[in-house]
Parts: sequence; C-alpha cells; structure tokens
Amino acid sequence: QEQLVASGGGSVQAGGSLRLSCSVAGYISNNCGMGWYRQASGKERELVASIDNTDTTIYSASVEGRFTISRDIDANTLNLQMNSLKTEDTALYFCMATKAIDDCGGSTLQSWGQGTQVTVSS
Repeated sequence: QEQLVASGGGSVQAGGSLRLSCSVAGYISNNCGMGWYRQASGKERELVASIDNTDTTIYSASVEGRFTISRDIDANTLNLQMNSLKTEDTALYFCMATKAIDDCGGSTLQSWGQGTQVTVSS
C-alpha cells in the first residue's frame, strides 16, 4: 500500500500563508476522494477540506474563504493553500486519500500521511 508523504508545514505569523503538499501517487487512479485534516493539541482530529474525483470541494466553516484545496493529477499531489492564517489554525495537518479496489461504493483503500506541523504565532 502506497504511503502518503506530506510536506510544507512550518511557522508563520498571523496573516501569513503556507502551502501544504501531499504525494498521493497510487491514489489518483480509481480515486474516491482526498482531504486534509488537522489535530490541535488536546483536540480531536477534524476535517479541514476535501476534494472528490469530480473536483468538488468541501471546506470547514473555520477555513472557508481562506484555504484552497486542489489536486495536481500530473504531479500526483494533493495541495492545500492556506492564506490569512490565524493562531487557531495551529495544528498537525494530515493528508488522506481513498481509492477503490473495485468501485467507490464497495471496497476501498484509505491511506494517511504522517502529518506536518503548522504553527501560527500572533
């Protein structure tokens, strides 16, 4: 099973920008959806944004209008452009991808990246 590798995290001041990328090679074909999640210290993991195989996107209310999720099929990457960052965006960010074994309504494989830290200071 292919592993996802996330990169692009770092430290930035409030109002700044970061771009996260995740290598999703092996999950572009027969894709059933991909997304970015985050987990802040002491909190549960939450969905940040998702994109399906028709490029339909969903965002959490807290990032709507500031973050943009996209996928680059040629480069086999899932990306998250984060603008106007706030201190409350500080978290460990994970990428996730799901692909069909037969079809998306049946058996699927899901993989997670290792997490990349985003720290936003005031």
